Amino acid sequence: MSLTLRTISREQHLAYIQSLPAASHMQVPAWADVKAEWRSENLGWFDERTGEMVGAGLVLYRQLPKIKRYLAYLPEGPVINWFAPNLDDWIQPMLAHLKQQGAFSVKMGPPVIIRRWSAETIKKGIQDQDVKRLRDMEADFIEPRAFEVADKLRRMGWQQGEDGGAGFGDVQPRYVFQVPLANRSLEEVHKNFNQLWRRNIKKAEKAGVEVVQGGYQDLAEWQRLYEITAVRDHFRPRPLSYFQRMWTALNTEDPNRMRLYFARHNGVNLSAATMLIVGGHVWYSYGASDNIGREVRPSNAMQWTMLRDAYALGATVYDLRGISDSLDETDHLFGLIQFKVGTGGQAAEYLGEWDFPLNKLLHKALDIYMSRR
Repeated sequence: MSLTLRTISREQHLAYIQSLPAASHMQVPAWADVKAEWRSENLGWFDERTGEMVGAGLVLYRQLPKIKRYLAYLPEGPVINWFAPNLDDWIQPMLAHLKQQGAFSVKMGPPVIIRRWSAETIKKGIQDQDVKRLRDMEADFIEPRAFEVADKLRRMGWQQGEDGGAGFGDVQPRYVFQVPLANRSLEEVHKNFNQLWRRNIKKAEKAGVEVVQGGYQDLAEWQRLYEITAVRDHFRPRPLSYFQRMWTALNTEDPNRMRLYFARHNGVNLSAATMLIVGGHVWYSYGASDNIGREVRPSNAMQWTMLRDAYALGATVYDLRGISDSLDETDHLFGLIQFKVGTGGQAAEYLGEWDFPLNKLLHKALDIYMSRR
């Protein structure tokens, strides 16, 4: 297949995304509005023979301080046929185009899963003293074609960060936790939860925890819970304006792109979460909870409702997003994997993010600048 690449309209881009079973929420055109501080461009790959669009990418451009050169970033993209034998023919025109646009470096995140570990395997790993990381265990599923993709990228001159380990060195998480929903009944999914999760869901029900959906007007209440979480878990929270922009941008593009959930008890909101939907892929993207009312298990009740709603939408996967790959109970990120493993899903390892320095000197300067921040 001979391919050409060109800038496309947002409408063309959206139509292409809507024709697919799923794509990352960071590759829909509206994501550019969420990341308002970046300049953006929509790219389309076309089959020269038929004129048909066969791939798309959202590029975000970040200007380097003081000079008119950019870092070009395709988060969890581009959306192309990664397993095509002629991967070169897809990637080279993109690099040439981005260079023309003034990019000095390109960063992308191929949406390609390389390995999966079942909840059962992870539980065994946690109990084994010799196992410190996911990679220390044999995966339940390995995608051999993913290794070929990595090989091809290396041969083209793409580089990967040194991190390789915890998976938080990338901008987007390399390791995520997913509950597969395709060809399964809800009863099966529930049965796969561990005992603690099932008990907690029951406990919340008995206590009268109510899970409701909110709208734009409830984002201030979301922010209240989110900021409590930020203090407790020692991270810097995003401002309310970010979530308002996200809500407006995503739901203007598709009225069912973003949802907001609250779990409340006796009229008081105890936990909240945002949910994103693109085709058959549903993400639990941000979570928040108060320091009070934990004994009625609001978070478990909320996740179970969100999962059932995802199922009702016909989702093939419910994605709980990032985890660290550490199975060491003393690691501060261990609680994250422990909570998510309870859903009986799978840990998945993506190929991670890759960099292509179009200008080695400026790329190096950016590296130094980023490491000092």
